[in-house]
Amino acid sequence: MNSSKKVAFYTLGCKLNFSETSTIARNFKDEGYEKVEFEEEADVYVINTCSVTDHADTKCRNIIRSALKVSPEAFIIVVGCYAQLKPEEIADIEGVDLVLGATEKFKITDYLNDLTKNSHGEVHSCEINEADFYVGAYSIGDRTRAFLKVQDGCDYKCTYCTIPLARGISRSDTVENVLSNAREIVDKGIKEIVLTGVNIGDYGKGEFGNKKHEHTFLELVKELDTVEGLERIRISSIEPNLLKDETIQFVAQSKRFVPHFHIPLQSGSNDLLKRMKRRYMRELYVDRVKRIKELMPNACIGVDVIVGFPGETDEKFLETYNFLNELDISYLHVFTYSERPNTEAIEMDGAVEKPVRHKRSKMLRVLSAKKRRQFYESQLNTEQTVLFESENKDGFIHGFTENYVKVKAPYSVELINHTQPIKLTSIDEDGVVLFEEITKQALV
Repeated sequence: MNSSKKVAFYTLGCKLNFSETSTIARNFKDEGYEKVEFEEEADVYVINTCSVTDHADTKCRNIIRSALKVSPEAFIIVVGCYAQLKPEEIADIEGVDLVLGATEKFKITDYLNDLTKNSHGEVHSCEINEADFYVGAYSIGDRTRAFLKVQDGCDYKCTYCTIPLARGISRSDTVENVLSNAREIVDKGIKEIVLTGVNIGDYGKGEFGNKKHEHTFLELVKELDTVEGLERIRISSIEPNLLKDETIQFVAQSKRFVPHFHIPLQSGSNDLLKRMKRRYMRELYVDRVKRIKELMPNACIGVDVIVGFPGETDEKFLETYNFLNELDISYLHVFTYSERPNTEAIEMDGAVEKPVRHKRSKMLRVLSAKKRRQFYESQLNTEQTVLFESENKDGFIHGFTENYVKVKAPYSVELINHTQPIKLTSIDEDGVVLFEEITKQALV
């Protein structure tokens, strides 16, 4: 292909999408394309979409419009979960040239023999039951952290969720390939890996194309802990019923895994958990949090929660609010329920009015800010190690401790991608922690 061609990418949604966008970008580079920022002129724009975020259609249209404003004749490609679920809907958007589904997106450059704009979007999208093979991926954004995909798809049937319809059955990378990708990441000078997937606790299912578990998530964790040169490994979202005692115990004494867990809850009401078809009750969630805090008192615990699910009365919402308020957690990711076609929940009675959903969402976001502040305050006067990132934001550089406390320092190029031992001293007006260096030698 023509080496003068330029390509730009825009990613919506989760860490898994970012890992796949980065892999797709490397495929373009192999074909001679130059990657540029999305705000710059390009010959091709690739938009990786999400089905979880609200208003997927509006967001997609706005992003396409912004690309065409910069490069009116650019070739527009839309991939990702929304593209798998509603390919024809996306193809009808003015300016879209190509829509690729769950498996086709990994062969994206095969469809680019002609970059002449189409009068209507061309669709290549498989039936979701054909998305039964695994494609590995990892992201490289700034130089400090990489998202490493280890698993894809989901066999759970949560009544609000379209991800199984967009990504197919649960399937996993091989241990050997995960380790190989981890070593590649280390060789690029990256010091932290975040493990990602749709349901990473189900790791091992479909590892060699069958439905049985060849390995467990714990076995993968133990193997990754041996990767030389890797300083930190962070586990992204993991289901509470799949976060086993043995995994918590291993992380507590690990050389590389950090004390940070993100565990979806979705509701503090057992009645709603049943309506959602979650695979645990709130009592198990309490047990998981207590176990983590017993072994790692300074651990950071993030929580996903949905507000406004059908049947969420004022009483059930307060049950969730009070449950979270009393729980020893560090922050919340709050999702306002929105109806999704082809899900069970859309047919349920007890719909919550949208203004009520938004009011409840605001209440939980305020609670999240309170929880984060309490967690940060509990970490003051402790000694930590921060890994600095690369962005210069208003003259400051930011980084995170092992247990996910955000800190900042006056910007210095020397700090980028370095770990620094520190003592957390205070919290500024932006809610970010300030510190003093423990050693002056030293960027490690």
